[in-house]
Amino acid sequence: MKPKSLFATLKSLVADLLLWSFLVVGMAASVGAGAVLDGTDKNVATLAGVAVSLVAGTRIAKKPRIKAFLSTRPVLWFLFLFNGAVAVAAYFVVDGAKGMATAGAMGLVALGAFGGLVTGRRTARGEAGRSVPDTRVISR
Repeated sequence: MKPKSLFATLKSLVADLLLWSFLVVGMAASVGAGAVLDGTDKNVATLAGVAVSLVAGTRIAKKPRIKAFLSTRPVLWFLFLFNGAVAVAAYFVVDGAKGMATAGAMGLVALGAFGGLVTGRRTARGEAGRSVPDTRVISR
């Protein structure tokens, strides 16, 4: 495999820095809007911050190294247990619609991690018990 040129490496670095910056700024806007703004402006800033961080986080999660890390069993177990516990706690601690929405969102993340655990286990069990046909070409 041919190594990347200096320009391609620099371009990739700048793109990664911008992506991570958008994630951090979006999260800061969604969390910190209430301290600075009131009324409709606060709601718009919060929703815009959520949208920006969601798009940036999704793009980051699709990178090969991050995707490989997120699909490991210890990370999936942590996501399942932590988000499940937060969902239950949010349901009982946070009042009203905010508590239900938080519990629902965190519960969906926990269910997604559980799905990854089940899929990984099914794949590992299926590969262990299944014989793979020999596809090598024998020359005569």
